[in-house]
Amino acid sequence: MESNTFATSAFIAAPYQTVFEYLCRLQNLDEWTLGSRMKEQVDSDTWIGTASGYQRRLYYHVRRLENARFCGIEWQCGYEYRNYFKSYPVLLFPPDYIEPGSAESGVYFHWISVIDPIQRTPMIMQGIQTVHNSEARSLKAALERRAGLTEAAQGLYGIEADTIYINAPIEMAAEFLGDLRTMDAWSHLLKPAGEIQPENGTFLDEYGQMVEVTLRTSRLEEYYLVEQDYFHSQHKSLQRSPTFLIPLSYAFGDSKIPGVLLHRITFWKNGVAPRHGKLTIDDFGAENMNIKRMLEAKAGNLATFALGKSYLPPEQAAQVQQRGI
Repeated sequence: MESNTFATSAFIAAPYQTVFEYLCRLQNLDEWTLGSRMKEQVDSDTWIGTASGYQRRLYYHVRRLENARFCGIEWQCGYEYRNYFKSYPVLLFPPDYIEPGSAESGVYFHWISVIDPIQRTPMIMQGIQTVHNSEARSLKAALERRAGLTEAAQGLYGIEADTIYINAPIEMAAEFLGDLRTMDAWSHLLKPAGEIQPENGTFLDEYGQMVEVTLRTSRLEEYYLVEQDYFHSQHKSLQRSPTFLIPLSYAFGDSKIPGVLLHRITFWKNGVAPRHGKLTIDDFGAENMNIKRMLEAKAGNLATFALGKSYLPPEQAAQVQQRGI
C-alpha cells in the first residue's frame, strides 16, 4: 500500500440519504471521533475545532462530491481559513451499486485519508490505522443506533483497496485508464477477444472465459473517477471496481508536488471465495504496478518507479537514489 494513504470502510445499516446528511454536518464529528470537536462556526460548511492528531486547532470544511451513481463528501483541514493541506474524501456506495438488483438496505462507507509526509508527525501515522478504524466503528454505531439497532449489523460485502503513487499528470492518467484499448498492455489476466472500443469490449480471462468490460470516466471536483465493470456472462457474475485518481498537489495543498494517487476500490462478498475474475486484491495491485510503470515512462519519469509504491519528498527520494536503489 502507498505509505501516505490509509483507507477504512464499514457497512452501515441506515438509510443512504440519512448517512449522507449526517456526514455533511460537521458538528456530528463531536459524537463519533476521538478528538475532533467543533468549537466555533465560521460559515455554513466550516468550523474551527480541536483534532486528535494535531496538537493545535484546525479549520474544518466539508463539501459535497456530486456523482449520479453514488454520493460522497470531502472533509478538508488546515491551520488557516480556506488554506487546507489535508483532504479526506468519503464515498458512500448503496448496495445496488455493488450488486445491481440487491435488496440489501444500508450503505457502504469508504473513507480515504491522504497524509502529507511533511506536515504529519510520527504519532499521526503510527496511530491513524487504530484511530480511524475505531472511529469508523463509532460512526457506524451512532447511525445504526438512530436506526433502532442494538448491535452491529453485518453487511454482505467487504471493501478492500490498493493505492499506488504515479509520477504523471492526472489528465494523462485519466485518459490512459479511461480508454479500454490500453487494458491489453497493463492487464496480464485479460486478453482482447475482437475489436475493443474506448469504453467497452470483450476479453478472455486466464481460463479462456469471456468477460465483458465497460468503463465510465467522470470528474469529482479535483478528482477523476474511472469505474471499471467486469461482467462474466457465462457465470452471470459482475465485478465492479471504481478507481479514484487523487492529484497530490491538491491532497497535500502544495502545487509543486507532482503526480497522482491511483486508488482502486474493490468489493468482496463475505464468506464466499471468488472463482471468476480477480480472486484477491493482489490481482488489482499487480495491475496497478504495471499502470504506474507505463504511465511514468509515458511521462518521461523513468527514475520514479524504482523508488517504490509511495510518493517521497525530493530530499528523501535523493537519499534513496544515492544508496543505489
